[in-house]
Amino acid sequence: MAAFESITGVVLMDPWMLMLTAFIPLALWRRRGRGEAAVWFAPAAFAVGGSPAGSRSWAVRLLVLPRVLRVVSLLLVVIALARPVGRDPLPLTTEGIDIMLCLDLSSSMRAKDMDPQRSRLEIARAAAAEFVEERPHDRVGLVCFARYPDLRCPPTLDHRALRQFIAGVRMVERDGPEDATGIGTAIARAAQVLQAGEARSKVVILLTDGEENVASAETPGEIAPVHAAQLCRELDVRVYTIVAGIGREKEDGSFAPLDTRQVERVARKTGGRFFTARDAAAVSEVYAAVDRLEKDTFDEPRYRMEDRFLPFLLLGLIMFLCAEVLGASRMSALP
Repeated sequence: MAAFESITGVVLMDPWMLMLTAFIPLALWRRRGRGEAAVWFAPAAFAVGGSPAGSRSWAVRLLVLPRVLRVVSLLLVVIALARPVGRDPLPLTTEGIDIMLCLDLSSSMRAKDMDPQRSRLEIARAAAAEFVEERPHDRVGLVCFARYPDLRCPPTLDHRALRQFIAGVRMVERDGPEDATGIGTAIARAAQVLQAGEARSKVVILLTDGEENVASAETPGEIAPVHAAQLCRELDVRVYTIVAGIGREKEDGSFAPLDTRQVERVARKTGGRFFTARDAAAVSEVYAAVDRLEKDTFDEPRYRMEDRFLPFLLLGLIMFLCAEVLGASRMSALP
């Protein structure tokens, strides 16, 4: 049956009907035994008599053709009775995920503590681009931030363009007016962008190497990370937070440990996870872990079944008619 399906591309819904093929030899035997009452003319076999096999005419060689056509026609009718159907695959329905990447562009991302050859930002860019490439069915966008969040690319399926945006991000000027870390406002901005989408799942992936230093008790008008987490919960947005590097770089070149409690709380309150990445390999591993956690769910392959018995039945009838016509011609044989 598998061979028949691979050759014809159809599946037999009632294969038990093929047992009727056992009666075909019986039908042929009864027809041969009954014979014919008369013929219009003598068959070609008499015309050539005992001529050598090599000199037989085409008519003699084709005497068996009507019988072969009858056998094939009966086989095709039996296959039609076995109800052949074609399985036409239906397109998979997918519900993608809307993802916003949040990249920290503060000047501290210049540090090369994770890789002697690359800065923190270069490592983050490479890992983010690889992550985007692995999610072809999801809309992914980009928000960059330092003191202020900046929407560089809304969620899109044009991942080639998005990777170009990622490759083009640059850090803000050191000690400039924008050289700060506004984590809360960045998360809130990403959640606001995701709110406009209709995806079943919305995710923010935040990568930073610092602590929130924009929202404080002295700046009550700023959005603190905890407030951004509350907004994300209301909008059903999960936040994965990644802290990169070994700590905050001090003036003497040493590193002080970071206070990660705020970003940990954001991840926990929104149903996401918190990660630390102390080297380049760890950043890639974190993105891979998020990729596994947020995999799309695809529908099982579906098929539309369509009856395909008609071609077999028509071809069988045509062959049977051809056999009858040839049998009434000079290919007919005396009983």
